[in-house]
Parts: sequence; structure tokens; C-alpha cells
Amino acid sequence: MLYLRILVTGSTGQLGSALLRQLKGSNDEVRITSRRKPEGMGDFTWVYSDMLTGEGLEAAVKDVDVIIHTATSPTKSSRDIEITGFENFLGKLHHIQHFIYPSIVGIEEIPFNYYRLKYEAESLLKSSNIPYTIVRATQFHGFVENLLISKPLFKRYIVPGKMKFQSVDVNEYASHLIDLIHQIPQGRTEDFCGPEILTLKEMANLKIKVNDEDNRVLSIPLAGKLYRSFTEGKNTNSMGKMGKIKFEQYLKNKLE
Repeated sequence: MLYLRILVTGSTGQLGSALLRQLKGSNDEVRITSRRKPEGMGDFTWVYSDMLTGEGLEAAVKDVDVIIHTATSPTKSSRDIEITGFENFLGKLHHIQHFIYPSIVGIEEIPFNYYRLKYEAESLLKSSNIPYTIVRATQFHGFVENLLISKPLFKRYIVPGKMKFQSVDVNEYASHLIDLIHQIPQGRTEDFCGPEILTLKEMANLKIKVNDEDNRVLSIPLAGKLYRSFTEGKNTNSMGKMGKIKFEQYLKNKLE
């Protein structure tokens, strides 16, 4: 198998951390870059870089063959990082053989600013001369749980219960991205999705069941295009490549 030099950006995030756990012991040379040095990085080489200012990026990408770009910022300085910083980053990658870009299912149909920026970033990558693979995924199990059903209030999970999710295991997605490293760039490839589509109410009830909680679910409707796009399942794709770990299994794994 061809020996490659791989760079993982955003290596301290949820996806970046999952990638590093699975890349330990790889026959390839793995370099990681982020603003903060990850803990337990093993034999990986870490290079400081800042996508916002551009500091350290040239050193991070030097002599690299493949990049998995997990660096992202959903809430803070999003446009500066997702677009301005990303475009500057792409300008340094004329030698790259394969740029793997994790993205999100439904971003062109969901009226959320961060998603619009991800869609714009996809366009920047497509219009560059860099060989690339774009792999959209549905939301991670942990993201949905932590954001929407993390804690009950007065023995109730108060949720917009009709919102639909096809949540996926972050480790399965990371494994899928790693499998692409030694493949040729594929452009926009098939979405990577969870094995089932559930409403948020159903997910909350599963959490109560698995954890044997004395809680209930209070489902409330919301107004607006964003809520409607999730109730219509714009963030799902039943025709994409399916992971195997269901949300219920994810919850059970947390108890082990």
C-alpha cells in the first residue's frame, strides 16, 4: 500500500478526536494541526496553526499528501473561518493529492447561517484546482443528545418533538473518512447517514428507556422555516450510505 503523509486539521474537535483514535498505529505518517495541542496524541506530530489568522498553516501543510479538514467553527467567527480562512488555506495546497472535506447533509435546503457557510465552502473547494472528496454526514448521535435532550426540566424533556434526525455514530463516520485516504478523489460522494430516521420525541423516549429515567417528554411545536426544514427531514437522506450503530445503541454504549 502506498505510504502517505496525512494532515488532520481541527484535531481537538469531536470528529478530529475520533479520527486520531483510529489513526493510531497507521502505516502512514499522520500530522495534526490545531490551535490547542491535543491530549494523548501519541506519536503524532502536532503543528500549531490558526485558521482565523492563517498563522502556522504553511508549516502544517508542508510536504503533506492528503488532508482531512475537520477544523470548523459553528458559533464563533464562522464566516472568517469557514470562508475567509478556508479560502486562504486552499491557496496553500497546490501540492495536495487529495483533500477530504467533511460536510453536512441538507445544507443547501436548511436556512441556518452555519449551513449556508458550509455550502459556500463546498463551492470554493469545487472551483479550486485541488483534487477533493466531499463527504456529507447527518448529525452525530452525541450532538443531537447534548444540544437538544441533554437534561430534563422539572422531570420533562421539553423538545420540538416533530423534528427529524438520522443521527450517525461519529466513530463510524471517522472510519469512513479514513477508508477514503487511499482512494482516488471522488468529488461530491454519497452521503454518510445514520441507520434510522427518528423524531426528536422518539429519541428522547429512547433515552428515558435506556437510562431507566423517571422523566417524560413534552413536545412543543415551533414556528419558522428552520423548524419546518427539520420536520420535513431536509437533514436526512434515506438513499445515502448507512452506518450501523443506532441511537439506542449509542446510549447503551455510554452506560458501559
